[in-house]
Amino acid sequence: MSITRGVWTVHHLAAFFALFVILIVGVQARPANISVHRSKHVNGNEDNEILPPDHLNGVKMEMDGHLNKDFHQEVFLGKEMEEFEEDSEPKKNRKKLIEIFSKVDFNKDRSVSAKELQRWIMEKTEEHFQEAVKENKRNFHAVDPDGNGLVTWDEYRVKFLASKGFNEKEVAEKIKNNEELKVDEETQEILESLKDRWFQADNPPADQLLNEEEFLSFLHPEHSRGMLKYMVKEIIRDLDQDGDKQLTRSEFISLPMGTVENQQGQDIDDEWVRDRKKEFEEVIDANHNGIVTMEELEEYMDPMNEYNALNEAKQMIAVADENQNHSLELEEILKYSEYFTGSKFMDYARNVHEEF
Repeated sequence: MSITRGVWTVHHLAAFFALFVILIVGVQARPANISVHRSKHVNGNEDNEILPPDHLNGVKMEMDGHLNKDFHQEVFLGKEMEEFEEDSEPKKNRKKLIEIFSKVDFNKDRSVSAKELQRWIMEKTEEHFQEAVKENKRNFHAVDPDGNGLVTWDEYRVKFLASKGFNEKEVAEKIKNNEELKVDEETQEILESLKDRWFQADNPPADQLLNEEEFLSFLHPEHSRGMLKYMVKEIIRDLDQDGDKQLTRSEFISLPMGTVENQQGQDIDDEWVRDRKKEFEEVIDANHNGIVTMEELEEYMDPMNEYNALNEAKQMIAVADENQNHSLELEEILKYSEYFTGSKFMDYARNVHEEF
């Protein structure tokens, strides 16, 4: 691929144990108290937080241990996914899907094979990589105030706390004078976790400074084999109940801690177990021995693994392949449009041949 794989880390994955509250290393809640005066967000929200995301496009598992429910659509639609979300008109969406089919059908035989779909999935994953690089460039410039192409941990810490609503000048002054920042316990835990991954992203020779590529690693572990390993290590650490540094099926599908209070909650729990059991048995546990090692989980999490892309293509085909010819025709993709795009089309076969 044309992209150079960078580096990132994921530390505090204890959020796995909260089903309804998605916690990433940088939990979205504001700190409850701090001695430094806070400034209000201009837009009234926390979209400006310069924080490693929990959700990584094109990666099968969230950083908090949940499965990525949008994965199929992300690797089939790429950047077009937003168009399907924003435009709910069935006729236009159907036309867009027909256009996508014609691009996936590389040899123009009006049928999509597993190899063609694999090739497409890799292209869409590359698109997500490119978007991450663009986003990283913006974020890096935001935390590099002197524009020297290197960011210190203190520079990042100032910008991070400012993005959380704290007064940037006061925070910077306190850090400069080595004064204690009396942040609340939750914010302190976040900072410690971020600092851990910050130093993990610092490529040799370690200089405690991050350049733009290393900062990409910090935000997006999927861009680096080294940080992918670190991320997997943290995931296993938080899901591994007996400390043997590998996962059994029961460990992987264990319900988050908490009590089911109503039928709706029970239904969600049942779905959690069903989805994770299927993913463990059919995808992650490559040799089907009932144990997932760090190596197996690393291969599963790697978005640039071509074997995974081929396996994903075969699974997609299996979902919609009604005539069992191991490939997909346009009518089949349109009929199962909700699986591929999140949009359900009515009269999927109407005028298909005329439009195509």
